[in-house]
Amino acid sequence: MCKVSIVVPIYNVEKYLRQCLNSIINQTLKDIEIICVNDGSTDLSTQIINEFAEKDNRIKIINKENSGYGASMNRGFDSATGEYLGIVESDDYADPCMFEKLYGIAKKNDLDVVKSGYYLYYSIPEEKNEKVEIASHILCNRTFCPTEDFSAPMEQVEFFNIKPTIWSSIYRTNFIRENNIRFNETPGASYQDASFNFKVWVCAKRVQLIQEAFLHYRQDNENSSVNSKGKIFCICDEYDEMQRFLDEHPCKKGKLECLKNRIKYDSYMWNYNRLAPRYKYLFLERASYEFADDMKNGTLDKQYFEWYKWKKLIEIIEDPIKVHTDAALSSQKANAELEIILNSKSYKIGQVITFLPRKMNGGFHCIKDHGLFYTVRLFFKKITRLGQKNAKNT
Repeated sequence: MCKVSIVVPIYNVEKYLRQCLNSIINQTLKDIEIICVNDGSTDLSTQIINEFAEKDNRIKIINKENSGYGASMNRGFDSATGEYLGIVESDDYADPCMFEKLYGIAKKNDLDVVKSGYYLYYSIPEEKNEKVEIASHILCNRTFCPTEDFSAPMEQVEFFNIKPTIWSSIYRTNFIRENNIRFNETPGASYQDASFNFKVWVCAKRVQLIQEAFLHYRQDNENSSVNSKGKIFCICDEYDEMQRFLDEHPCKKGKLECLKNRIKYDSYMWNYNRLAPRYKYLFLERASYEFADDMKNGTLDKQYFEWYKWKKLIEIIEDPIKVHTDAALSSQKANAELEIILNSKSYKIGQVITFLPRKMNGGFHCIKDHGLFYTVRLFFKKITRLGQKNAKNT
């Protein structure tokens, strides 16, 4: 048995694969297994995997027909022989010390899961890494049980809403297998980290979060699912899978179903805001039906919501057409007014800041949920992009 089995799901990533595999074979932890799951690649990925395998006998190759991310991850996890499981996606790369440090922490504290921060990685127009810490100093570096050690509903929400980033963690192999924690295998789907991460937190007894970062998460490629009609409802499949898992664990269902529906609200609103305009109402209509059923079943609880999110939830249930129309009109008006300000040669920063609530889908609430630094930085990224767009059009 090796110390860590690292699963690498691969599909047509010839451009980035060498950097990814080099970062894994050069880990300071040598007692590892590298499982490359080739999901029917049609580019040079297969050739690259074979080249690396010829030079490093720790690499195990699984070739299969294209069936999607979830199926690839399950195949990789099933074939693993390591004490712990790790993930490096094939367009990302890891710092050399990543698995030695995570394994050391996991062993020292007898953990089911240890989860680290990560870097947002940009290779164009110039190489850049932005560190993202997943939790506060208070929450990090202590061992806890996600379902037992947070007594207040909003504390539970805060923890379960930590970004999934399943690839910045390692997991005890026996923990994953004993609890039958598997990825959703919906073909061609997205966001399959969501239900996997939820199942992990539901079942884990000993978890640590750390603020150090090791994994570099590539940001260069835009996610095409924004404009794909076929992927509008992929996030819904993940919450259906979470519900199925809770139904199979009735002892957990009672106290976690309301929590699941609370984080579903955040995920659904995130998906709604990122969809192309022509798909937004289709999604909001489905969300309205689902939330209405949840309300009828008594699995929406006001104490899990900030007041303004509860208010919006009720509005979506009662009149999704109005919510969608108001959002569209507000966005159009804000865009038009902001463009007038930006096109003037003497605008003041205070004039721009007044658009924070509208341009950030409720900027003051964003400050409450994510902090001032995150909100202002994201806001000015949006302003910069809009300014560049205006410049091109003049």
